This record gives sequence, C-alpha cells and structure tokens, in this order.
Amino acid sequence: MSQTPEGESPLEESPLAHHWSKSTIPIAPLPDPIGHNIEAIVALHTSAERNVPQHQRILEAATTFLGRPAFLYISSVVVVLWMLPNVVPHLGLPQFDPPPFDLLQLSLGIISLPMTIAVLIKQDRQEKLAEQRAQLGLQLNLLSEQKIAKMISLIEELRRDLPDVKNRYDPEADVMEQAADPQMVMDALEKSLAEELAELQKQESDRESPN
Repeated sequence: MSQTPEGESPLEESPLAHHWSKSTIPIAPLPDPIGHNIEAIVALHTSAERNVPQHQRILEAATTFLGRPAFLYISSVVVVLWMLPNVVPHLGLPQFDPPPFDLLQLSLGIISLPMTIAVLIKQDRQEKLAEQRAQLGLQLNLLSEQKIAKMISLIEELRRDLPDVKNRYDPEADVMEQAADPQMVMDALEKSLAEELAELQKQESDRESPN
C-alpha cells in the first residue's frame, strides 16, 4: 500500500500532475510545399485587395453590414415605429403616412435600389477573385497531369532498361505516358453532353407524343 508524505493530503495534486492535466496542443512547423501554397494564396488575396479603390472599400463595408442580422433587426424596428402611429391613432401621434403607407413604400424602393447595386458590385469582385483562383487551380492541375505523365514515362523507360525485369507491353501505361490534351478533353465532354441532352429531349418527346 503506497503512503503519502507527511502533511500532504492524498487528494491534493502535485504541480507535475497538474501540469500534465492541462490539455496541450502540439504545434509543428508546416512542410515547405504547404507553406509555399499558403503564401501563394495569401499573395493572391493581398494583390486583389491592394487594387481595390478606397470608395469601393467603403461601399463593400456598408454592404457587409447590410448582410448582418443587426441590419434586419434595425430595419424591422424602423418599419414598426413608422407604421405604429399611422395604424394606432389613439397614441396621439400625427399620422404622417396612413395606410397603405405610400411614403414608406416609396422610401423602401429608393433605398433598395442602391443597396442592390452595392451587393452586385461586391459579388462581381468576389466572382472575379473566384475566377482567378479557378484559373490558378486549372493551371496547376494541368501541370500536375503533365508531371505524372512524365514520371510514368521515365518509370517505363527504367523498367525496359533493367536487365532483371521482364519486359512486357503495358497498353494502359502506354496511354498514360501521353499528357492529356485539354482541348481534346473539352471537345469530348461537350460532345458527350450534347448527345446526352439530345437523348433526354428525345425521351421527353416520346413520352409526350400520343400513342
């Protein structure tokens, strides 16, 4: 049976036990390729943000506020305070816009126009940034595909040169040695989609035609 030192309660934790009881999250440095990729993405966003004029930054900041729940609550309170004296005459407040609230509808229509344009301006910039990221991803994917094809070609060449390895013809590896032509892939995809669409239209017309 283990004994505790004199004057120390068995229920008390030692400083070492208390230290290890805390949850620790190990932090390891990122590998170089991951770090370079993160730096490239950050540089892309930094370059896009650097070219934004100041007036557009102010407009987008206002648009960001419009998309928050606080703006919904504020708008609801304003509309209720606007309609309340016009609906409840017993409050003793002047009815400046009686039902059907023509002045309120006009005000909301005037305000909604610049709000809609501001949202479209922000969406347009975000779509351009997303298109840049998509183009970057496409170029990297094409480059990776070419590298993989080159590696397969080198491995097949090494296999044929090794004297201890039996030489055999691998048609699948022979095809994979050739890098894919993006234009050929796009043409094949468009042709397949057109044929599938034509088949669907033919099936719909056959179902709609009388027996």
